[in-house]
Amino acid sequence: MPLPESKPALLEVEGLSVQLQSGSTVNQAVVDASFSVPVAARVGMVGESGSGKSVSALSVLRLHDPRLVEYGRSSRVVFEGRDLLRLPLPAVRALRGAQISMVFQDPASALNPVMRIGHQIEQVIRTHRDVRRPEARRETLESLARVHLPDPERVAASYPHQLSGGMLQRSLVAMAIACRPRLLIADEPTSALDVTVQAGVLSTFVELSEALRMSLLLITHDMAVISRSCDTVYVMYGGRVVEGGPTAAVLNHPRHPYTQLLLRCQPSIEGEIPRRLPTIGGVQGSRPVGSDVPGCSFAARCPWRVEACSLPQPMLPVAEEPSVSVACHRWREIASGESRLSPSTGPAGAVPANKEEPL
Repeated sequence: MPLPESKPALLEVEGLSVQLQSGSTVNQAVVDASFSVPVAARVGMVGESGSGKSVSALSVLRLHDPRLVEYGRSSRVVFEGRDLLRLPLPAVRALRGAQISMVFQDPASALNPVMRIGHQIEQVIRTHRDVRRPEARRETLESLARVHLPDPERVAASYPHQLSGGMLQRSLVAMAIACRPRLLIADEPTSALDVTVQAGVLSTFVELSEALRMSLLLITHDMAVISRSCDTVYVMYGGRVVEGGPTAAVLNHPRHPYTQLLLRCQPSIEGEIPRRLPTIGGVQGSRPVGSDVPGCSFAARCPWRVEACSLPQPMLPVAEEPSVSVACHRWREIASGESRLSPSTGPAGAVPANKEEPL
């Protein structure tokens, strides 16, 4: 997929396929997914739970249990010219925290509960850089101050249970940026926070990416978060990337049915408050290896599906906007409103706000 504004790619994921073993079953978590993160850019990845977002992000740093994961033979995760899937594991470990860092969803489980915050950040710095403890301590306090934590000295001396959820998440971000990485991956970084805290944490991510010229890959299920924070967005469903391009182009003029239905499910402060928010009919189930139906992964829940949807559909660029790609046979007529079906009348589409589902 072409990069917006022709920026050079810092991270380029091509044809990523991931199989994960769960008990006696092997599930296809990601299928032939491709996306890129340009230098000093903010890229979002959005989709329902189970769509493959976090699995893709963890694959970049090879954080899956190697006994339970298998990557596709043609899969490539290229960071600054090196394919991370084919690097020796010690070389990948050297990149973690130094060149590529990750902020996880639940900071309480990501931080060591029996170590002070400052000591945990100092360990990251001294692991990747040849510095003495006083310098590591100074840089630790600088990182805590950079993420707008009041009284960095007190935070550094605290244990995780002594801090609020918002302070814990900012402490985790401070640890992630301590070595000034080129790429920061944030996996649902605000979903465990109060609404009043989320906006401040998101603005910190944007500020850090600009101040440090650091690329950001933001994983979320919230379209509003993407619209406020990212230059580019990729939409995932069923382990596949189904649409991608500049954020404004994708959110203002969605081409793929799944993107359209996701946007319709977002609550709005305008107009009459509905008794029930719209939903997308059906569920996104697991995909055991060998059970995949060829064609569009969203076809079973799509109100616009036709017989052609059982045929394979690769990501194709949109002629009018070459930086946008979409995987749908009918995107032109759906986007223009020429389709005879609509999400409110289709066989498996969004449930309208004014129509109650049976309990």
